[in-house]
Amino acid sequence: MVFAWVMIFCLAIAPVYGQHYSKPIKLGGRVEKKTRLRFFYHDFPGGKNPTTFTAVLYADFAFTTGRFNGSSFSLFSRYPPTDFVPSPDLICEMAIVGGRGAFKMAKGFALLRATSSNAMTGDASLEVNVTLYHY
Repeated sequence: MVFAWVMIFCLAIAPVYGQHYSKPIKLGGRVEKKTRLRFFYHDFPGGKNPTTFTAVLYADFAFTTGRFNGSSFSLFSRYPPTDFVPSPDLICEMAIVGGRGAFKMAKGFALLRATSSNAMTGDASLEVNVTLYHY
């Protein structure tokens, strides 16, 4: 019984003296950058039998030219088309959860605002303002 108590005591005190892993390691030279983007997204679901439902929207925005060529970021959020009435006064917020290239480990948000819409067909043109924080 005494041996069991000694073992418990030794195992409990060992992490206190083993401070090798408790020192913080700096990632060196990584400065968080802030990038703002503005673009337009056109959604035309009109057709013979259009259907609307609440969904989780995943969109990967890839850049093929310019400063961010080969980079992309991922927009991932709940997108309720039935709740999102396209009006210029309503702004819908969505989350940025990752990226590639210049946007590795990206985080941020996107603000969507309808610039034009057609209630009869469900067609809409959205202005997307993105704020990204990345390394």
